[in-house]
Amino acid sequence: MSRSLRRGALAATAIVFSIASLSACGAGMDAQTLGVRPDNAATTVDTIKIQNAAVITQPTADAEGPAVVSATVFNTGSEPQTLDAITLPGLSAPVKLSAAKGSGSITVPALGSIIIGGAGNASAVIEKGQGVSKNTGGVQDVLFRFSDTGDVKMQALVVPAKSYFEGYGPSTLPKPPEKPSQEPTGTPSGTPSGSATGQAGEPGNGRSGEPGTPSDSASASNSAGH
Repeated sequence: MSRSLRRGALAATAIVFSIASLSACGAGMDAQTLGVRPDNAATTVDTIKIQNAAVITQPTADAEGPAVVSATVFNTGSEPQTLDAITLPGLSAPVKLSAAKGSGSITVPALGSIIIGGAGNASAVIEKGQGVSKNTGGVQDVLFRFSDTGDVKMQALVVPAKSYFEGYGPSTLPKPPEKPSQEPTGTPSGTPSGSATGQAGEPGNGRSGEPGTPSDSASASNSAGH
């Protein structure tokens, strides 16, 4: 093989390895991303973008308690917007909104974002969580209403508060049953509750066959006869 052909073959091999390396890195990054944060529902309306929307129920289907709506909301506009309401079309389950701090409304700052769900974040609690638990593993229509953008409707995944979603799930979760104690609750007593009132062989106890003290009249009669 000529020198020029060898150089061409080496260059082609280097290009193939470069492409393969880039593909591997891309696949690895995607796999890592999916491993950390599931690929949840997302939508964009005007300057509002909602990502990772999910309805998180109790960890087991038979557990009673509230559910929550979790999402990350971005505002690309130059003015802040308030999240006025979240509703679940098709269900008569009210959603109570609470700001991360204080009792005011949930505000999405201009060119900023907020997280709904999780410790220290804003919250959207569905008091009657049993109504959405039946959709676990499926999707649920969720409508976000903003002060300027208006209604943003999307479908969110319905998932139990397990694995990644445990930290974003309802704050009220069922407590595990307490294990019964293996130790006895009382100590048996080794002391008899009573004692004998008399013992065999004691004089004067009046028992048959046992010596006793003669009475005064018997003593007198014996004296008179002697």
